[in-house]
Amino acid sequence: MAKENKILCPGSFDPPTDGHINIIERALKIFGQVTVAVAYNRSKKAFFEPEERVEMLRELLKGKKNVVIDSFEGLLVNYCKKNGFSTIVRGIRTVSDYEYELQMSLA
Repeated sequence: MAKENKILCPGSFDPPTDGHINIIERALKIFGQVTVAVAYNRSKKAFFEPEERVEMLRELLKGKKNVVIDSFEGLLVNYCKKNGFSTIVRGIRTVSDYEYELQMSLA
């Protein structure tokens, strides 16, 4: 089975965690390219600036092939449309996370 060309892994990554890295590494086994997009939301108080989070991810993922690290501000759907993504990968921690993601997929 051929790997889908590219997939988006969006998140705040504030800070990046072992769980984030695990999801990215697992996605790399399935998809040809994973773009990790750091979300910046001015209305939320972040521990780290977006540029710092991007640099942390670059350090944590150095040596990984087929990983692109980017950042964005605004709506995820707009980022997806602008960059040609039709598929995203997200981590699910709880049943409420699943229910939230299910509702978002139906919107």
